[in-house]
Amino acid sequence: MGSSVIQGTQVRFARLKALERPSPQTRSGSPGERATKWVVDGPRGHAPDVPVGAARLAELLGASPSRNEFGEHLVLRRWFSEAIGCDPPSSKLNAAALRLLVPEGSDDVTDPQQWLFLDTETTGLAGGTGTYPFLIGIAWWDAGGLEVEQFFMREFSEEHSVLSALAERLAQRRVLVTFNGKSFDWPLIETRYRMTRTIRPPAPGAHIDFLHPARLLWRTRLPSVRLTELERHVLGWNRGKDLVSDLIPQVYFNYVRGGPPEPLVSVFHHNQMDLRGLAGLASRTVSLLDQPELHGQDALELYGVSRICERRGEPTRARALYERSIASDLPPETERAARQSLARLAKRQGDFSFACQMWEKMLGNSREGIEAYEQLAMYYEHHAREPNRAAALAHKALVELRNANRLGLIASGAYCQSRARFEQRLARLERKAGRALLDAIETCR
Repeated sequence: MGSSVIQGTQVRFARLKALERPSPQTRSGSPGERATKWVVDGPRGHAPDVPVGAARLAELLGASPSRNEFGEHLVLRRWFSEAIGCDPPSSKLNAAALRLLVPEGSDDVTDPQQWLFLDTETTGLAGGTGTYPFLIGIAWWDAGGLEVEQFFMREFSEEHSVLSALAERLAQRRVLVTFNGKSFDWPLIETRYRMTRTIRPPAPGAHIDFLHPARLLWRTRLPSVRLTELERHVLGWNRGKDLVSDLIPQVYFNYVRGGPPEPLVSVFHHNQMDLRGLAGLASRTVSLLDQPELHGQDALELYGVSRICERRGEPTRARALYERSIASDLPPETERAARQSLARLAKRQGDFSFACQMWEKMLGNSREGIEAYEQLAMYYEHHAREPNRAAALAHKALVELRNANRLGLIASGAYCQSRARFEQRLARLERKAGRALLDAIETCR
């Protein structure tokens, strides 16, 4: 074997050696790095070589270690009885309202006592297999308040223990409730379960994610539907001084590397506030969907409930709420969108008379107005059999399109596509009108 090959092999072995844990003897003399010795024997996945600041962190928080078959982790429990998030919706909720949130799910979804709120703090915001949920917060309504429990990985080897504890809680309450959890928190947690190769991923009976209804309900009013914005403008609650989410991964990395534990207290507090905000938003949303006429604060909330009803296949209720929101003085742009949706629903139900009323009130050079011209032209061409009137509408639509393009109200691509459709329709209608005239002359002969 050549010397270069031997040297390359030695380098590779040296790199592997660097990845090994230091021996207890080399670690015990470094109290600035670790507080306890590494124990080889013990429960599977358990290595109590936690950072020296872990004991101080538990003292600051009032937390305590918890042990299971996979080792230990830190647990903090708090119960909130005042302010936001502590009042569950009525136990006699309309099941139909909850089906707007979960069209298909277990019967447990109608019982708020089966709901388990979940929020995570992670080592990265992009997700992926290299991202760890180092703090998993859960909460549930109990005894007239909100019970919050937080599982914390004092060190990466405690992940198995944390995931096992979470699985126990998910078995007790079958309805998982999150905010953006369907896209981030829960897929990340499922990935971590699979990577353990020992703990089966829990399967919630239902998963309610309140980010999606929040977008439909309040995006027309708020520039952002971040949870903190919804707390402030929808729930009327200001959580006060809070940690910026982007800084949380670095706070944890600093702690794991031997940094002070004090900054982590703000991370725990941030997670608690997220859970309380989620619980408050859940209660507010469900009450609004159950009785929008009673709990709706304004026309925009009624409009938002209408959109949810339409998307969940309840056209009759959606039509009634759209009409109510229009009568409650919507902003002009939102009113056009509401009339557009009303006309679409009426057309699907064969109520062309009502649809035409909506389209005629929308005519103009807005996006909805141009669509109204097209829908009316289609109606008079194919249903009313009035090609001359349909041609007049197509001609007027071309004029409005040019105005919209000149004023910059329409994108160039959309303008070209709409103009081509109306020009084709107008040419076809003119041919139809010509044939009708020739048929009339032939009949007179």
